[in-house]
Amino acid sequence: MTRVLVVEDDPQLVRALVINMQARRYGVDAALDGATALRLAAARQPDVVMLDLGLPDMDGVDVIKALRGWTRVPILVLSARQASDEKVAALDAGADDYVTKPFSMDELMARLRAAVRRTEEIPLAPEMTLVETDEFTIDLLAKKVVRDGHDVRLTPTEWHLLELLVTNPGRLITQKQLLQDVWGVSQRNKTNYLRVYMAQLRRKLEADPSHPRYLITEPGMGYRFEG
Repeated sequence: MTRVLVVEDDPQLVRALVINMQARRYGVDAALDGATALRLAAARQPDVVMLDLGLPDMDGVDVIKALRGWTRVPILVLSARQASDEKVAALDAGADDYVTKPFSMDELMARLRAAVRRTEEIPLAPEMTLVETDEFTIDLLAKKVVRDGHDVRLTPTEWHLLELLVTNPGRLITQKQLLQDVWGVSQRNKTNYLRVYMAQLRRKLEADPSHPRYLITEPGMGYRFEG
């Protein structure tokens, strides 16, 4: 059973989320504040975290940062904050998706299914388990990236994007294909998602992110990885 941790201080919304997810056979734990959320995350090891940013004891972005200190569990933000800088702050801290309140339950469940899919293993041919470049090394089996002798911390979404690109070296992967594979069918037109996450990957991996050598943009079409 897929287990979801809901972090939300509105009891009515928590109840609605729990009912909807249990009806779809998810296991659900709920926390009304950040401290409880961090304790439950450590104890219950959820498969996905749904997180409100406006918590009574701490900002949700701080919860994301604390979780990212030890886990790559997908984090789905639910927030009434609509400013783009708020969204970027949450994504930069390590969130994988951002849903603005009010939202439709059907869309939220689709986002949840997409988050669960991103945690599933992609089978790899033996020769594709290690990708080495002059700047960094990617171990696809261990889901680990090393640059200059140090581990590079990636969110699950960043990892999924990178994995799709490096397992198809030199091949153009269209924006629509990447969006569908990583975020699900309903998000195939959200090209801004790709721009944000590709920029984050370049900052973490490229020597000169503004002139990438490995993560190449084909304007208006998609992206490719050059090893």
